[in-house]
Amino acid sequence: MFLGEFQHSIDDKGRITIPAKFREALGTDFIVTRGLDGCLFVYPRSEWTQLEQKMKSLPSMAANARAFSRLLFAGASECEWDKQGRVNVPSHLREYAKLDKECTVIGVSSRMEIWDKATWEEYSRSSADSFNEIAEKLVDFDFNF
Repeated sequence: MFLGEFQHSIDDKGRITIPAKFREALGTDFIVTRGLDGCLFVYPRSEWTQLEQKMKSLPSMAANARAFSRLLFAGASECEWDKQGRVNVPSHLREYAKLDKECTVIGVSSRMEIWDKATWEEYSRSSADSFNEIAEKLVDFDFNF
């Protein structure tokens, strides 16, 4: 399980250090892909396999399903650690998430996310303002604290 928020820098070669406890949960090879809201999603291989199965069940005749699958899978990259515990984020993914220098790495249960620091701060601030409203809407999904 991925929990917490960590500040890191991405170097000129596109490498970012990932917290040690996240590295353990990700394993030796993992998937980095476009995420939602302008971040990158990072999945352990087992979670990616489950997501892949769910994506295969979407109707291929539905334009939205095709578009989402294309963007998710075309943007995906298989990654692994270097000896210093860093991952090299491919340039197309750095551009998508606008990763330049300062980054925020967060744990979101079954995946990790990599955000541009300023983008995360703005997203977090605006979402925090509506946290109660968001929670109320989750009742429709049979979700209770």
